[in-house]
Amino acid sequence: MTTPHDPAREGAEMNFDGRMSYGDYLRIDAILGAQRCLTGAHDEMLFIIQHQTSELWMRLALHELDAARDAIAADRLRPAFKLLARISRIFEQLNSAWDVLRTMTPADYTRFRNDLGQSSGFQSWQYRLIEYAVGNRNPAMLRPHVHRPDILALLEAELARPSLYDEALRALARAGLPVPQAVLTRDLSQPWVADTGVQAVWETVYRTPEAHWDLYELAEKLVDFEDYFRRWRFNHVTTVERVIGLKRGTGGTSGVGYLRRMLEVELFPELWHLRTSL
Repeated sequence: MTTPHDPAREGAEMNFDGRMSYGDYLRIDAILGAQRCLTGAHDEMLFIIQHQTSELWMRLALHELDAARDAIAADRLRPAFKLLARISRIFEQLNSAWDVLRTMTPADYTRFRNDLGQSSGFQSWQYRLIEYAVGNRNPAMLRPHVHRPDILALLEAELARPSLYDEALRALARAGLPVPQAVLTRDLSQPWVADTGVQAVWETVYRTPEAHWDLYELAEKLVDFEDYFRRWRFNHVTTVERVIGLKRGTGGTSGVGYLRRMLEVELFPELWHLRTSL
């Protein structure tokens, strides 16, 4: 009979009395204790974990977005490319989460939906912060967070600083390209409006990429991110329609109708529109 393998013989640490372990470092007890179902419905655990893990990925996305913006502002574009690529991969993970949630049928969801009250993903402040950070800025969306002054302050601070797209446009200007002055001095808190002058600048980059290679790659990294972001929104719509049909959302929105309207939002419109004119 083979003797069971003992990892301690190879130097593995086995005694953690008074020492940091894997669970201590990652605070596993706190994480695994955060799933508190309100009903006895089997699929409520799936629903909670899917949304909690999505919030963790969004936290990481915000961490990387902050670093990417700082890198672009400092004209360290190559490090920014790595960060932007990572953000795209994060949204790939967020997209995969919908595949798991779609295994929940309408009958499964109705067993606990009423117990959610008015809570809804529409109220995710991290998702709102991501939208603000990348440039989709709608001050009206501050209202769902007024009851939390700490979160409201975070969102307001985000509206006061340049978005990811604003920083990209400033990088174009520092490189000597004619970004319209009105764009560079605009009210940062307001929604972005597509600008023909900005599109003309990006077209210059795309028509002569060999002369503006880093800016060309920056543009494509932004498009990569928006591509994954759009897929995330699309998967959200199809998952909701598959599970609740055209019912109104728990947070009071029109549900699928509201989500479909969000599919029309363009984060970096000039980078998409120029493809037609090239």
